[in-house]
This record gives sequence, structure tokens and C-alpha cells, in this order.
Amino acid sequence: MILAGGFGTRLRPLSCTRPKTLFPIVNKPLLQWIYERISKDNIQEAILAVNGLTAFYIKKQRIPKHGLLVKYSIDPPKTPLGTGGPIKNAEKLIGRSEPFLVLNGDIFAELRYAEILEAHRKNNALATIALCEVEDPTRYGVAELAEEGRIKRFVEKPAKDTAPTNLINAGIYVLSPEIFSYIPKGKPVSMEREVFPKLVEEEKLYGHIINGLWMDIGKPEEYLQANKILLNTLAKTRKNKCKDKFELKNPVEMDKGVKIGAKSVIGPYAILGKNATIGKNVQISNSVILPDAKIDDSASINGAIIGEGAIIGKKARIGKGCIIGDQAKIRDNISLADKTTVCPAKEVSKNILKTKIIC
Repeated sequence: MILAGGFGTRLRPLSCTRPKTLFPIVNKPLLQWIYERISKDNIQEAILAVNGLTAFYIKKQRIPKHGLLVKYSIDPPKTPLGTGGPIKNAEKLIGRSEPFLVLNGDIFAELRYAEILEAHRKNNALATIALCEVEDPTRYGVAELAEEGRIKRFVEKPAKDTAPTNLINAGIYVLSPEIFSYIPKGKPVSMEREVFPKLVEEEKLYGHIINGLWMDIGKPEEYLQANKILLNTLAKTRKNKCKDKFELKNPVEMDKGVKIGAKSVIGPYAILGKNATIGKNVQISNSVILPDAKIDDSASINGAIIGEGAIIGKKARIGKGCIIGDQAKIRDNISLADKTTVCPAKEVSKNILKTKIIC
């Protein structure tokens, strides 16, 4: 089961026009990465827990399913169910015959799901949480382990310097069907605050430490960092084979139909989406450019995210941490201060000298 019904508030304005699980990571939707990973572990069926609008966006995208049978469990309208409610809502689809995996739809992880399933069965656990070590655990649920992987303490988002360990809930669980009796029906339920602490008391909650690549894309800087890390891993050393004399500073990744003008410098750490058009003498680094964006001559973009179909005018300067929403337009010669946010379809025609949200 993939939990993909969240609203992605920290990723606005980009999440105003797409669910988090469809954010492209190196030009491939995160959900596609998840499908690929779980299919390698011989998982044959995926249930997407979503709201109606997210279901619409996902179906419209037509993501390759890699042999998976994909079903949808739709949350009730205007009633967010938290992290536990969607699991109860999908009880009939999941069934009660065997343990099942639950994955957060905004997490990129490289691990063998078969290993955590095996650990769950071996411990005869009711729930097993994948645990990942991080530097700052305060944004996550934190686990303290006892013997043989049993979790003796679970604290959701502990205050600074109070976390018992640096092992956090990685947003990946194995749950046995008995879990359904711990989740009330038809209301919002937090697994982290309501269900897991109860399981700790009953000594039925276990942890499984994972060591592979794990990334949360819940904030813009994390989204950029995830792209950067994967770019290091995946991108081939690209050479400019075109007659136009632009420069590529690797790592760079480009989708189909990208056009780049002469004397432009692309990279390092630049990702250009499908059919993006880059003018002459443009500089792009440490940035993600979504499909169909148009970057005009002599524009400069460093450390920013440019939305789908957005237009960046001539000699525009887009500062670090800026997010330009889909179909937004930045006029010629405009400079945006660092961390400025422009909402979808908005037009900016004057310089923004201090960080601002333009809606």
C-alpha cells in the first residue's frame, strides 16, 4: 500500500498542480521509482491510498506499472484520514490473509523489501518499521531499540536534544492484518501518535534498520538535494554533440526534446525536463527545470525549481531557493531575491528585492 493522499503543503506552489508522489526525480516521477523498486522484490499488487484529485493526476500521467496490478483506495471527500485512516479504509482491498507493506509516497528509498518482510515474520511482530539513521531526528518519529529489534520507545517529533536515538521512522512499514483492530474506522488516525505507542506498550512493535539510500522530498531543499544525489549516481557524462556551441558541466540530465541555444552553460547539477527550451547565453546550475519551461536569452538560474510551462524572460535572475510555479511568467530583466516563491500562472513584472510569496 502506497500512502499518496497528502497535500504537500511544504512543497507549494509546485504541489498546487501535482501530488508529491508525481514530483519528477531526475525526470522520472517518484511513483515510477517506487513501482520499479517494489516490482524487483516480486511484489505483484500495489494499492494507492489517495484522494480523488490525486487519483486523477496519477491516472492522467500513465506511469509504467512494471507488471504491477494497481488498485485505488479513495479517501472520503474533504476528510483527510492521516497516516492510519487510509489503511483502515483499504481493509477490504488489502484483505486479512498475510502481512502487507505500507510505503509513504513521498519517500525515495533503495532497499530490499523482502528483508524487512522476513524480519517481520521472524519476530512474529504485529508491526515492523524500517528505521534510518539521520543527523537531525526532530522532524520524524524516533525509535529506541531493545533486544532483537523490538522497539521499547517511540517518540514522534521529539524536541531538540530530547531524541533517545538518531534512528527515525523511514516511512516504510510491514503490518500484520491484526493492525486493523487498532485503527478506528472513518476518522483521522495517526499511526505515529496513536497506534505505534500502543504497540510499544504491548511489545508488538519492531524495527528494522536500513542502510541504503533514503531521501525525504517533503521540502523544496530536500527535493533539490534528492535530485542532486541521484544525479551523481545516475547521470552519464554528457557531451555536446550539437552544432550549437553551448557548454555542459556534468552532471547534467536532459529529457527528450530539450533545445539549448549557443553560449549557454548548463550545469553542474542541472536537470532539464521534456521539451524545455533554453535560449542563448543562459546559465543554469543546481536547479530542476520541469517540462515545457522556456528560459529566454541571458537568463541566470542557480539553485531554483522552475515549474512546468513557466517562462523566464531575457536577462532574468532567479536566486537560490526560488520556486516558480507552473505556467508562471517572469518578465525580461527581472531579478528575484533568494527563496522567492511565485504561484502558478502569476506574472512578475518588477524586481523582488526581499524574499516574498507572490500569489
